[in-house]
Amino acid sequence: MTRILFALALLLPVAAVAQSAGKITVEAPWARASAGTTGAAYLTVKNAGDAEDRLVAVSTPAAAKAEIHTTTMEGDVMKMRPVDAVPVAAHGTAELKPGGLHVMLMELKAPLKQGDTIPLTLKFEKAGDVPVTVAVQGVGAAGPGSMGNMPMGNMPMGNTGSAPMGNMPMGNTSPAPMGNMPMGNTGR
Repeated sequence: MTRILFALALLLPVAAVAQSAGKITVEAPWARASAGTTGAAYLTVKNAGDAEDRLVAVSTPAAAKAEIHTTTMEGDVMKMRPVDAVPVAAHGTAELKPGGLHVMLMELKAPLKQGDTIPLTLKFEKAGDVPVTVAVQGVGAAGPGSMGNMPMGNMPMGNTGSAPMGNMPMGNTSPAPMGNMPMGNTGR
């Protein structure tokens, strides 16, 4: 049982800890592994202040260029375009996620590799610079801490007889690719 808990603890990304400056908190910054010179980062921004703030710029030493982008569908074509800023309402949240707003990383100095972290600085109109650490997940990752295409090897995922686990559920038991299978209660 101890080995299973230790192995599961290794799956938690380093960047899962909230990072903040003033009234702005950045939660769960993550990116998918990339094969080339372009990547994207995702995160959630919370504003505990009484006034709106705006995310106005991003930078990282991991790429020559970083921009805030949005994804839109025009007919059957998905398009990404830069945006000037992302408003974060007073006592509100802004979510940068796949298929929507995101940080576009262009001309990466090296491909993003699963298990690595990269520094990212978010510049807010009022709060100023907020440095964060982005955890790189697998190519097929659906979010921070998801296993993406992580090889599971011989990791026991149920009652192996070595520890009394009974009928303990191990997440979604429906047949699904490991990259998108929630492990435990995800609130969905």
